Amino acid sequence: MSEIRVGIAGAAGRMGRMLVQAVLDQPGLRLASAWERSDSLAIGKDVGELAGVPALGVVISDSPQKGFAAADVIIDFTTIPSTLDHLPLALEMNKPMIIGTTGFDAAARERIAAAASKTPIVLAPNFSVGINLMFQVAAQVAQVLGEAFDIEIIEAHHRHKVDAPSGTAVRLGETVAQALGRSLPEVAVYGRQGHTGARDRQTIGFATVRGGDVVGDHTLLFAGEGERLEITHRASSRLTFARGAARAAQWVVGRAPGLYDMRDILGFR
Repeated sequence: MSEIRVGIAGAAGRMGRMLVQAVLDQPGLRLASAWERSDSLAIGKDVGELAGVPALGVVISDSPQKGFAAADVIIDFTTIPSTLDHLPLALEMNKPMIIGTTGFDAAARERIAAAASKTPIVLAPNFSVGINLMFQVAAQVAQVLGEAFDIEIIEAHHRHKVDAPSGTAVRLGETVAQALGRSLPEVAVYGRQGHTGARDRQTIGFATVRGGDVVGDHTLLFAGEGERLEITHRASSRLTFARGAARAAQWVVGRAPGLYDMRDILGFR
């Protein structure tokens, strides 16, 4: 295949416009379709003009069906209901999906995993290359420091983010917990208030900040007696995530059915 055709769901949103730019910047990809919810004011407009680039000849539609049919791979950074509604189309048309939507509960993740048994899906809480390297480093650091350090995860995002803690923060917690042989649901502490008593060293704490236009900050803190180690990643542009998603779109076409994440794209496993 000389050129991979990409369809973008939610193309008129903040992240959608960044995805358009990233697809245009990625060699070997071509933007083939774009769509929005039926009440969007962007319907009928050229997606390039909305993304701040010259007109591309791709008009934003209100039809996911047409968007899927015109593309070889779909990038979806929309909402939980929309993403789940797109899964049957991916199965019907045998199209791979790149899913950057976050906040799925266990039942929704099971639906995605079931779909991935029939068509390849890349699901990641964060498509930044730097963050995924942070996941890799976090596991190694946790194994070295072992039980002697308390672990806290601090994340900050813009005022519009609807889920907390972020999917990236949860993945950091899962990564560290697994490295230490712990179960995150059993040891996670999501915020503290009042008389909490002494800290249980087995716990992994989460602190969430929401405000302004913060794109995404994550800090993994290992606090020991007499020393602290902090691993921090700060994203200053959504284009970072969009470029990772475009890279994943190029990688996934032609793969066997399965549920993949950025560790697969980056060769970490």
